[in-house]
Amino acid sequence: MNYRVPTPVPQVILDDVRGAQKMLSGVSRVTAMEGSRHLSALTGSPVHFKCENLQRTGSFKLRGAYVRIAGLRPEQRAAGVVAASAGNHAQGVALASSLLGVRSTVFMPVGAPLPKVAATQEYGAEVIMHGQVVDETLAAAQEHADRTGAVFIHPFDHRDIIAGQGTVGLEILEQCPEVRTILVGIGGGGLSAGVAVAVKALRPDVKVIGVQAAGAAAYPPSLKVGHPVSIDNPNTMADGIKVGRPGDVPFKIIGELLDDVRTVSEDALSSALLLCLERAKLVVEPAGCSPVAALMSEPELYGGGPVVAVLSGGNVDPLLLQRILRHGMAAAGRYLSLRLRVSDRPGALAGLLGVLSTVDANVLDVSHVRTDPRLGLTEVEVELHLETKGPEHCAQVARSLHAAGYTVMS
Repeated sequence: MNYRVPTPVPQVILDDVRGAQKMLSGVSRVTAMEGSRHLSALTGSPVHFKCENLQRTGSFKLRGAYVRIAGLRPEQRAAGVVAASAGNHAQGVALASSLLGVRSTVFMPVGAPLPKVAATQEYGAEVIMHGQVVDETLAAAQEHADRTGAVFIHPFDHRDIIAGQGTVGLEILEQCPEVRTILVGIGGGGLSAGVAVAVKALRPDVKVIGVQAAGAAAYPPSLKVGHPVSIDNPNTMADGIKVGRPGDVPFKIIGELLDDVRTVSEDALSSALLLCLERAKLVVEPAGCSPVAALMSEPELYGGGPVVAVLSGGNVDPLLLQRILRHGMAAAGRYLSLRLRVSDRPGALAGLLGVLSTVDANVLDVSHVRTDPRLGLTEVEVELHLETKGPEHCAQVARSLHAAGYTVMS
């Protein structure tokens, strides 16, 4: 879908964000700011979380959606609104529309997580499942808008959306006036652009740094050539920032105001999610964890003063959460998988498990194979999946097995 942005690209200024803040009073929450002792020790600077995962609908998206829809003319409201989203924007538009008495239709891709579909419906939207990828869903939503006259509510490429998201920046400055660096995830760019507008107008000394998933990082090449470019097949677990092309409106702002854009790996994202859950007791989706992933990946870059990491959302499907937690534990050295061969005699497996118990390794799964043609007549192969305490514990397990006479194959 080719979304047409008016030329010249609209500007967003501090007064727009302040106006949005007044409009959102009593609608969106002033979300909490929580400290992180672990990350503070890691970076050498105080680190705080701006908890937009605790916002109504579970993400910052309500802010921009409400401001955009509230700004419609009466005849536009009467025609209703339409949006396309796999989750957070869908819920933001649905709730904002319900609060303003506007009819909403939301297109969601086939296969969108059922909890997100159900939540969007419960907030009052008519949900239509269409397309296998978001681009197909966006095209269907735009066609619906052209056919019915409903107003298309873009997830990031509109000045009102950006102004609404910028209220996060105003709250950060109020809650943490000593802040020196703000980290915020980037998908299309609406949140990071809004935060940059607010913060740089009031505190130009504060660094605003965007974070993208390495597998869906459209901003670095776009900034390099000076205009938005598309990347093919963006791929990341962080669906909230899985956007193949920057928005025209946020791109202009980000190019002028952001201090840097960093990228993070999938391993870093899953490790960050695990840290938020274990240490901060916060459920955060992968996209919302991207600033935490940046801090964990390069802590030495953020030692110059207080840091605020924006946890942009907490809407994660339970099945995906289960897979990510496993991935995160593996990335953190908390899982160990290995194969070895033992004698095919009574008590051999018990002896192996006894060695593991002496080093406090928790056995999650055991596979006992006798029929592989590569095995000797009196051998069996054992595959083990263990829960460990970290990389050093993994090494301790390997040393103990070697000392007991076992040869680890993998």
